[in-house]
Amino acid sequence: MLEKYMSVENFGSAIGEAIGASMEKALEENLIEIADLYGCHYLTSGVRNTKSGTKAKKLLMSDNYGNEYDIDGVFANEKMQPLILFESKYIRYKKHNRDKASWICNAHSAVRRRYHSIRSSIAVLAGSWSGSSQAMMRSNDINLFFIPFEFICTLLLEVGIEFCWGEKEKIKARDAWYKYNNLTYEQRALIGRKMVGLIEEQLILLIENILNESIERQIKKIVVEIVSSLGEVKVFEFNTIENALEFLEQDNLKNVFLITDSLSLFDLPPTFDE
Repeated sequence: MLEKYMSVENFGSAIGEAIGASMEKALEENLIEIADLYGCHYLTSGVRNTKSGTKAKKLLMSDNYGNEYDIDGVFANEKMQPLILFESKYIRYKKHNRDKASWICNAHSAVRRRYHSIRSSIAVLAGSWSGSSQAMMRSNDINLFFIPFEFICTLLLEVGIEFCWGEKEKIKARDAWYKYNNLTYEQRALIGRKMVGLIEEQLILLIENILNESIERQIKKIVVEIVSSLGEVKVFEFNTIENALEFLEQDNLKNVFLITDSLSLFDLPPTFDE
């Protein structure tokens, strides 16, 4: 046990990864159960056994250009067509969440453009996530479920672990890591289940609605993307097919590029003189 402690360079990061793993395991258990209920498969990244030992197994999905993305989990139907993309992320400090949020937005959007069977994207976020990062993901049609950092602190305090410390309080981080490692497997698993339990009811309800085959498909909106020979891009959205067709039947459609957006002075980065 002492050797394992000595090999840890960042105790705060280590306990964070362990808590995130417990949450992911609990979430996986729930999603497998729901998938079985609806005759679906829940595919996930994880660990597989090989002759040389255990190896990390990535769930890689490609976009239209062959770029691969490591997705946390996917609901697929009996024909193995993907229906829902899942991500679960724990972050302690908000300074890291902008990059994570951007990755989720980019990866899910790119994969969904290739696999037309995908109906929804879901992200379970735990820890500290800024409002702007959450807004970014929602604007990219990602359904969010949030487990606050304060709630995690309360769960750990129930087993005698102080989890609310400053970024530079290494002694408290070390003590928390030691105590967490002394928990039984069942205690650690219970922490993950309680985390997921906070959002479980709403998550199940959303998944049931997504998988509901009795809902008749209708056209929600029409999106038209026009690209000029100079590389300019214009995107237009329409509520009806008729409005989209009327727009596309214009004689001088290329004139849409004559009206462009301009950066205001408030959008420009400050100069060295300011």
